Amino acid sequence: MTVRNNAVEVTIALTIPDCPLKDQIEADVYAAIINLPEVEEVTVHMENMTDQERKALFGEPAEGSASKYNRVERVIAVMSGKGGVGKSLVTSILAVALAQSGYRVGVLDADITGPSIPKLFGVHGPLQSGPVGVLPITSEAGVKIMSINLLMPEEDKPVVWRGPLIGRAITQLWGDIMWGELHYLLVDLPPGTSDAALSTLQSLPVNGIIMVTTPQSLSSLIVRKAVHMAQLVGTPIIGVVENMAYFKCPDNGKQYFIFGPSHTNEVVDTACAPLLAQIPINPLVASLCDAGKVEAITLPEMQGLLDGFLQKLPVKMEASKKKNR
Repeated sequence: MTVRNNAVEVTIALTIPDCPLKDQIEADVYAAIINLPEVEEVTVHMENMTDQERKALFGEPAEGSASKYNRVERVIAVMSGKGGVGKSLVTSILAVALAQSGYRVGVLDADITGPSIPKLFGVHGPLQSGPVGVLPITSEAGVKIMSINLLMPEEDKPVVWRGPLIGRAITQLWGDIMWGELHYLLVDLPPGTSDAALSTLQSLPVNGIIMVTTPQSLSSLIVRKAVHMAQLVGTPIIGVVENMAYFKCPDNGKQYFIFGPSHTNEVVDTACAPLLAQIPINPLVASLCDAGKVEAITLPEMQGLLDGFLQKLPVKMEASKKKNR
């Protein structure tokens, strides 16, 4: 910002090109300054951050940090934009299916203010320190798990942080954790399209996104916002998962569409990505999640989800691993 007499000139550096809030930010800055006493003229310039500026904002792995020793082949974000659609469930069952197929898998719980991954897997802190970083918790199926809740003294203590702190925490959960060698790291994102999602997509080497939605028109609308955000940032969407698609009655075997006609095709068309799975409402799944036994869930839809995922983002496995599949 420069001030000359009664004229003010401001330059704003956006975190991403074609930021969807560009016009709003410019208008807000102009309005805030022009209403100040003695200001007669305001000029606002909108530019994009350089790579160096982004690194300064979101952080960069320090020399000797755990990230220097990690070998993660694929990083996949599980996203929605809307809360309560089952992102954590989809993240968990996909991680379990990959681990049971012989892949080395990790889950990063990026929902800093509402973490649920430790509860689903039934894991608890405290965490142990390694040579250059913190060691994640390993589940019974061999999934490596990291969540802010594993660092809290009590599981129900809230994390009351503003956006910049949340963004930096996500980069630390990625860079300061000794993930080791992984075929896949699944990142469970929180709802929304603001700081946490931007920090993840910009500071982590995300190879693709899985969008999770539910059948309702409202859900489709909000999830399409997340789709457009991913497209603006330039991260490919590899597939869509519809959760709570229907209820299959155990008495007569009929399918009941509790939420009415599905609007998931609207998300699929906007994302230009395939529908990987339609997961039904199942009381047993809810009970196992509450009991911390997500690894005991068996659904026919899991195989289709796994096959579609591996088709989009395959990795090479060692011969010894393939024999164990």
